[in-house]
Amino acid sequence: MLRSNLDLRSSFGARSDKFSAMNVPDGLRYSSDHEWARLEEGKIRVGITDYAQDALGDVVFVQVPDVGAKLAAGDTFGEVESTKSVSELYAPVAGAVVEVNLDLESSPELVNSDPYGNGWILLIEPDDPASVDGLLDAAAYRALTEA
Repeated sequence: MLRSNLDLRSSFGARSDKFSAMNVPDGLRYSSDHEWARLEEGKIRVGITDYAQDALGDVVFVQVPDVGAKLAAGDTFGEVESTKSVSELYAPVAGAVVEVNLDLESSPELVNSDPYGNGWILLIEPDDPASVDGLLDAAAYRALTEA
């Protein structure tokens, strides 16, 4: 089967009006690769943003890393396959994967329906919990997606 590879780093074209209404919660941090990160009791929960899931279309498969995998910031840690394309996922911070969202195996559409809740992808024990502060805040991410 021929698959296109839609890289989240470069897949988003010019701003459209539908992207200006995307949900960008203020309490999260964001990567320029369209992942979100939330610090929870010293660990960082990660998923893809509303903007990313909308651009991808209907998600049909999510590849997650193994628990215990070590990631450097910017490392590829999995893929999201949609009806449009396959896109790589990138670690927003360095650390070890301590949990993955097993619900995505049977319900990958959670990434579309609840990207900031039940559609989370993995939980990382960061090498440095303060590294999340180096990511974009909501205002900076909104500016990125509206450019």
